[in-house]
Amino acid sequence: MKIFVPGRLCLFGEHSDWAGGYRSLNSELEVGCTLLVGTNQGLYAEVKPHSNLLILSACLSGGSRKTLTLPMEKQVLVAEAEKGGFFSYAAGVAYQFLVKSDKCVGGLEIDNYRTDLPIQKGLSSSAAVCVLVARAFNLVYDLKMSIREEMEFAYLGEITTPSRCGRMDQACAYGNRPIAMIFDGDRTDIIELSVPTDLFFVIVDLGASKNTQEILRKLNECYPFARNEIQANVQKYLGSVSYQITQAAVRALQAGDAQQIGILMKQAQAEFDKHLIPACPQELTAPILHQLLNYEPIQPYILGGKGVGSQGDGTAQFIVKNKENQQKLIEILERDFPQMQCLELTIYAEKTS
Repeated sequence: MKIFVPGRLCLFGEHSDWAGGYRSLNSELEVGCTLLVGTNQGLYAEVKPHSNLLILSACLSGGSRKTLTLPMEKQVLVAEAEKGGFFSYAAGVAYQFLVKSDKCVGGLEIDNYRTDLPIQKGLSSSAAVCVLVARAFNLVYDLKMSIREEMEFAYLGEITTPSRCGRMDQACAYGNRPIAMIFDGDRTDIIELSVPTDLFFVIVDLGASKNTQEILRKLNECYPFARNEIQANVQKYLGSVSYQITQAAVRALQAGDAQQIGILMKQAQAEFDKHLIPACPQELTAPILHQLLNYEPIQPYILGGKGVGSQGDGTAQFIVKNKENQQKLIEILERDFPQMQCLELTIYAEKTS
């Protein structure tokens, strides 16, 4: 059978998943809230059962292919997962199915024959691999798991590796449907959303570099208890400020109000810069991101924009009025910034019968 799993774009509320998780240690912190949607790009695969092996043949960037072949044995799988790297995610998920599934599973053969999702660009490519493997086990062995259960196995599989992702990354399991996630200590709530009209975005790989691990390290130092004003400001933004902006964005999205979403993107970026740059200036000052957000030739075609994921000079997102402006924005960026890669993202209105 064939499976497609997209990447995941955090429209609003970056970092608030793990920040909200700290409420289990400090109840005075605010809950976290994110607004997420699956990308139009992702991983395409054909899957079938195997008696005793995990085989993943993956299509990587540039069209190259690599294959992982491992026996379905706990010690072998966890050892591969702990190594890190692309194949560690598949091994971690397979290990979790052996350890935690109450149903007997065999091996899997996964042919990831196409990948059009940029890797390591804040679009949860690692989570997409984890969800792909979890969904393959679910469908091939008819485990009758819900999307939430697939997400849980994918999350457990990813944190078996050196990755320290938050729980929002596995939202790619919901496909192109936008969702809001609420994070309160160890509790996570998911709210499925819909839009009354198509919404148009452009995701831009800045063609630069950032150190996500350093960003996360510096910001996590501000938790669970703030020891100075800089750390208190980080907690303020990732708590009440981000929550209010994200809730307003949820309302605007459900109303199909692209202009209001753009206004909120600008507000979110300004507040992020004010509160978080001082905690990690070497990464979050992000000169390339801010140059692009303020680039004069694109202003007539965008309603707003902001950074993606952990922020820094990784990826930017813009919301535009319509398909024509989406194409015009891409045309300008590809002309003036040839090192950057643009991706279309359209959130489609649900069809009513």
